[in-house]
Amino acid sequence: MANERLRGAIIERGMTLDEVAERLGVSAKTVERWINDPKRQPYRRFKYATASLLQREVSYLWPEERTSAEVTEAGNAELVQLYPHRSVVPNRLWPQLYAGARRHFDVLVYSGFWLTEDAAFHQVVKEKSADGVPIRFMLGDPDSAAVAVRGADEGIGGAMASKIRNALVNYAPLFGLPKVEFRLHSTTLYNSIYRADDAMLTNGHLYGVGAYMAPVLHLQRVPGGELFDAYTESVERVWESARRVSSPTDLGGTDA
Repeated sequence: MANERLRGAIIERGMTLDEVAERLGVSAKTVERWINDPKRQPYRRFKYATASLLQREVSYLWPEERTSAEVTEAGNAELVQLYPHRSVVPNRLWPQLYAGARRHFDVLVYSGFWLTEDAAFHQVVKEKSADGVPIRFMLGDPDSAAVAVRGADEGIGGAMASKIRNALVNYAPLFGLPKVEFRLHSTTLYNSIYRADDAMLTNGHLYGVGAYMAPVLHLQRVPGGELFDAYTESVERVWESARRVSSPTDLGGTDA
């Protein structure tokens, strides 16, 4: 059965399929399939973008979807704690977070230099490595444009690249440990993300402000929540595009 609600909403807005497709960044054929083939539903991000464009609730266009209020309620449940800036997060929270890791242990940063000097964190990495937990470090490529821009944004210039190199040196004892892998990325980070299974700390990046003064969200995955999974998807995309390094001095990289 065709999605007549979607078709009707497009007509009511006075738009064509081509115009909708252009605004959403998809093909007109794709929009046509969303209307005519109920099995070909858009990804959730396109559902929300379409609903916003057509000024309708997602749950109206796709009745099986939850309302905005329900999504918001679940998102609020995912938030364990909001810290106004990283410097007020209890130091013990970072190793405690990772101490609970059984399946996922991810660190996505530019340098995260302060964490490299935390002896308790190093100990947790070694223990989790011995337990066979996959541990993934993603640091910024010190020679990348993204790192140069972030350094300029923070007002520290080339010091950002130096911090990354020094962070890798501090992590030297962790290279070669079982299940521990380091990769360098060249992406624009809007958050540093620290994930342990279904718990996460996300440190926002603000223009002109060092990460230690930016907010931190302590998140916990809950059924029906979307916030945690959105950050997780970001981590996976960076991991897939990053290149593996085998030592602190191997900045030329190896195939990922």
